[in-house]
Amino acid sequence: MFLRFHSSIRYKYSLSVRLLVLLLLVHSIATACSADTATEAEDEPVRQRRFAAEPDDTASVRRSRETATISLLSNPFVANQKQSNNLASYFDRIDADFTLDAYAIENRHKPDISDTIYTIRFGNSMLEFYAPTHSGELHLQTADIRSGAITLRNNLRVGMSQAELMNRLKSQGEDLKITQTANEVVASNREGAPITLHFFLAKGKVQEIKYNGYVD
Repeated sequence: MFLRFHSSIRYKYSLSVRLLVLLLLVHSIATACSADTATEAEDEPVRQRRFAAEPDDTASVRRSRETATISLLSNPFVANQKQSNNLASYFDRIDADFTLDAYAIENRHKPDISDTIYTIRFGNSMLEFYAPTHSGELHLQTADIRSGAITLRNNLRVGMSQAELMNRLKSQGEDLKITQTANEVVASNREGAPITLHFFLAKGKVQEIKYNGYVD
């Protein structure tokens, strides 16, 4: 009887100890999980703030490219790519009535794709643009200016003197190659695409400006 009672006490004691250990283990696991959850909750705003602070590199590069100043020969009428791709940028510069024509042409590299040619006309002057469908860009490919109805960048214009023209062209830097005769001044690239800007002279003044761009 004593032995059986002793065994019962020992069994109850052993069971109590095991229950206590189990409770302690459960408590430890719950505490650890709570700590992890709290840490994750604290870390989440930090991650969100970090991600919010990181700029969209692609969009940033695109914006920088669009607003960066382009060379005079790349476009003698507007100063950056964003303006260059917008016909309204040219409309705003024309101080005269004008018309706009558009017609489809076969893509130079893929015959199954149609691109667009836009032509702005005002008086005896014109600007012509090539708009490839795949890029959505607008490329000035030629211009013939015969009046003061539009002024180019750097205040280049029909009617200016040859001396003023030369000063303004020279201010563009060493990348611009300038050649002149009695009747014509030509600005071109020293290196790169074969782009030219012709100024035809009469009695020492600019009578006509012709631009020949380059479109691949």
